[in-house]
Amino acid sequence: MKRGPELLRLAETVVFPGFEGKSPPDWIRRRIGEGLAGVVLFSRNIATPSQVAELTAVLRGENPQVLVGIDEESGEVTRLEAAGGSTRPGNFALGVVDDTDLTEELAADLGRDLALAGVNLNFAPSADVNSNPDNPVIGLRSFGADPDLVARHTVAWIRGMQSAGVAACAKHFPGHGDTSVDSHHGVPLVAATPEELREVALRPFRAAVEQGVRTVMTGHLLVSALDPAMPATLSRPVLHDLLRVQLGFEGVVVTDGIEMAAVSGPYGIGGASVLAVAAGADAICVGGEHADEETAIGIRDAIVDAVIEGRLSEERLADASRRVCELALWSTATRRSASAGSGTPSIGLTAARRALRITRRSATAPIPLSAPPHVVELAPEMNLAIEKDTPWGVGEPLGKLLPGTTVTRLTASGATGGAIESALAAAAERPLVVVVRDAHRHPWQADALLHLLAARADAVVVEMGLPGRSDLGAVHIATHGASRVCGQAAAELLAGDQGTA
Repeated sequence: MKRGPELLRLAETVVFPGFEGKSPPDWIRRRIGEGLAGVVLFSRNIATPSQVAELTAVLRGENPQVLVGIDEESGEVTRLEAAGGSTRPGNFALGVVDDTDLTEELAADLGRDLALAGVNLNFAPSADVNSNPDNPVIGLRSFGADPDLVARHTVAWIRGMQSAGVAACAKHFPGHGDTSVDSHHGVPLVAATPEELREVALRPFRAAVEQGVRTVMTGHLLVSALDPAMPATLSRPVLHDLLRVQLGFEGVVVTDGIEMAAVSGPYGIGGASVLAVAAGADAICVGGEHADEETAIGIRDAIVDAVIEGRLSEERLADASRRVCELALWSTATRRSASAGSGTPSIGLTAARRALRITRRSATAPIPLSAPPHVVELAPEMNLAIEKDTPWGVGEPLGKLLPGTTVTRLTASGATGGAIESALAAAAERPLVVVVRDAHRHPWQADALLHLLAARADAVVVEMGLPGRSDLGAVHIATHGASRVCGQAAAELLAGDQGTA
């Protein structure tokens, strides 16, 4: 077999690269015109919704059916609103409210925003069951730890998103919830038995397939009960035997970022891409860290070489290309028929308010606050899925409601005894609010919180991560999310300024 134009075209179809800049570089435009079927946008490509709409219009000028993907889960993982923070809470808050109509409405509202920006493929929702509270990469991105709850909200989210003409993507198959390693850095091990997988991790994915989700994203996970040798992204028993045959999924299987260390470390980016397609993946997502033409061409050429050398069948590559093209056709047809109406502008704030849970330890609990407080925010290091500069917290929105509010933000390296004493001094003669985020996973946060509460038993504690101890502080407020709108909802409560949404 020779390297002909048809083989190059097939390989070109399955590569979904990212790129640098707020407008498409020449190489992206050229390659879309030559057969590239899809691209992935990251926050580096985004300034405003209107700018994204202009960017995607340029792409569609090269190919009207191009797929434009984005990782927009809302909540903590946002690309469209990375600069200002998400106006919608994430999955965990929606799971706490447990109103599937609300989840569907919020997803439809987000889908309309994406469609207006020219995005037609959203790598969400996370269908992972967060059964391990120490999970370093899922956490608030999951609807919860109950597989039935996760399944029903996954279905509602998919239904809402796809009603707007944007393809949803259930991830991270076959389930990233019961892990303790971040696959950006290593290979997480899922030690569940086949029965445990069937009853927990796979239940939301089965529901997603039955709902008609258009795409499924693989997880870079070693699921020993299914394949003791290869991560799921590179495993035929996982992608073909389980996802295709047993679950009956007929849509596009897209990989998580192929440059992530869990798969590229042992095999290289090109080698991992070949193994993924051979295993059953249809689209290779790349560009989070390697957003250049050389990487994209390297993947394409590695796939072509594998076909020529007999390591990848041309039939499997053609099947992958066909599925991608069918998704593009679905997206084009659905985009034209989807409702163009707008949703409720305050749906995100409504959801964030409903997700609040307040524990008062006395009848004289100090909320609403009697004066502008000093806010101490304990900020952990985020995983790579979450933009490190995306705004979060309570101090900034509270300052708008209670002018004179001051803020100290401490990180793991800065939360020294002296820094904590300085924060206490700043809070002298005024209310103290302490904001934590996943304190149960970060001992330095727990230590700093106890230090602060030992001096100020009247402090209010706001937990913006997974729920921890609700018996700390004179009042404990759990937001069940760390997006900007969750901070706004908590600030309203503290200021006694809750409006109507």
